[in-house]
Amino acid sequence: MSELRTTLVQCDLRWEDPDANCRMLEETLGELDGDQTDLIVLPEMFATGFTMNSREMAEPMDESPTVAWLRNQAVQRGCVVTGSVAVVEGGDCFNRLIWARPDGSLVTYDKRHLFRMAGEHERYAMGHERVIVELKGFRILLSVCYDLRFPVWLRQQPAPGEHFEYDALLCIANWPAPRRHPWRVLLQARAVENLCPVIGVNRVGEDAKGLGYAGDSMLVDAKGEALIDEPRDLPFVKTGTLSLADLQAFREKFPAWRDADHFTLSDGVGD
Repeated sequence: MSELRTTLVQCDLRWEDPDANCRMLEETLGELDGDQTDLIVLPEMFATGFTMNSREMAEPMDESPTVAWLRNQAVQRGCVVTGSVAVVEGGDCFNRLIWARPDGSLVTYDKRHLFRMAGEHERYAMGHERVIVELKGFRILLSVCYDLRFPVWLRQQPAPGEHFEYDALLCIANWPAPRRHPWRVLLQARAVENLCPVIGVNRVGEDAKGLGYAGDSMLVDAKGEALIDEPRDLPFVKTGTLSLADLQAFREKFPAWRDADHFTLSDGVGD
């Protein structure tokens, strides 16, 4: 059965300075490549920090230097590299997660839940589609930061006759230190309720407004137990391994999915 080597990159970010952040990340990652990992996970808005200057900082999707950098990193390192970027497309700005594959292809997910307490909903457009990617036999549901607070959006929605829609949940974030407890609890809760591992990567340091970020990046198994847990506000790069065989064995031993409630997810817009 497949194993998925997953690298969490917890780092400080230079405010609204994509060139400096990309250089820093190249140095941070060093010689890390496909011989050591299958997936490198960067924080939300890794090139700029959580900026609300969307019109000034968002890059055209088809001409984005940051998206090109992400693609090149995946190709050169021979593994998937992912993180979110402020992009503009069709006249709208998006907080867009980019899933860059080593063959140069991209999959994208636009953040669904926009953090209104920072005015994100006024500066970025909402995503409407859930996105599941596949890597090393694992189906992975993509999400960004505030999405983590909304269990219905992230809940397993298997097709008729199937037990599971995905095998891991990925959440990248710029989650502030004053709310570090909900971040940690929700990563574990999403794992337990969906019977799947959760990959959570957050930043550290301070942004231009002096808001601090505690990191707390975690790799959590399907029981909600941490495989990687760094409850401190320092940068790190750590790799953990997820086993599909272990996941399937746990799901068979503890088949809570048999008692799950079936539902359909609407867009919240009336007729």
